Amino acid sequence: MTQATEMRPLQGRTIVITRAAAQAQRFAELLEAEGARVLAAPTIVIEPPPSWEPLDTALDAIEAFAWVIFTSVNGVAMVDRRLTARRHAWAAIGRRRVAAIGPATAEALAEHGVRADVVPGEYRAEGLVARLRRELKPGERVLLPRAAETRDVLVTELRKAGADVAEVAVYVTRKVERDAGRLRDALAARSVHAVTFTSSSTARNFAELFTDDERRALLSGVTVASIGPITAATAAEYGLATDVMPAEYTIPALTRALVEYFRAQPRLMRSGRPTRSA
Repeated sequence: MTQATEMRPLQGRTIVITRAAAQAQRFAELLEAEGARVLAAPTIVIEPPPSWEPLDTALDAIEAFAWVIFTSVNGVAMVDRRLTARRHAWAAIGRRRVAAIGPATAEALAEHGVRADVVPGEYRAEGLVARLRRELKPGERVLLPRAAETRDVLVTELRKAGADVAEVAVYVTRKVERDAGRLRDALAARSVHAVTFTSSSTARNFAELFTDDERRALLSGVTVASIGPITAATAAEYGLATDVMPAEYTIPALTRALVEYFRAQPRLMRSGRPTRSA
């Protein structure tokens, strides 16, 4: 092993990724590049909606919308899936005004030749609303393709601003029913140094794998990393206090925040992880 490898900031740290397996690869690669051992423990899976009909209807009438707002990379991927299945292009969406909740979503749109006109500085619904209030005209029609059963902040506030919002479910986030034996064993052996949550659903589903007593025992001394304040608030509902949260709510920023956090921690003892500081 080279000296450069030995000096990587996450060397010897085991970090749990709880996001959907289909989305975990990039995060795992970023962590492994910093020396981490990654333990994949997906707690959610992304699936198509029960019916494509509402999205098909909206896409057929796309010229009637002034805005199309994307709140996740998943939303972009699912719209692309449907456009491809119907042999339609992104060009019609690109002629609308388009908003993206953050840079990752904007990048996903750019891959399809669509430029986001609005990307807020704060990558969550509240930040997007604040930006759109300055842009929207009363009565404008807005297409919002997003996950089913999502927080209603965006819809409520856009309607208050006078927009005519058509909310369309383009995917469903389902809890993974899994055997937590491998994860439980790793936590019991005190070989896990951090658990990462990239959405409220990952935090909730992870927490519900264990009883309250099990969470207190197994997560003692484990660093909790949440991608943003909404996710951190969900984790807190289960007694999981967030130690690491980036200023930008993105996967690269979460990786950097973990690197900075562990750089400031004492180096590992051979027997396992250091105890969380008071």
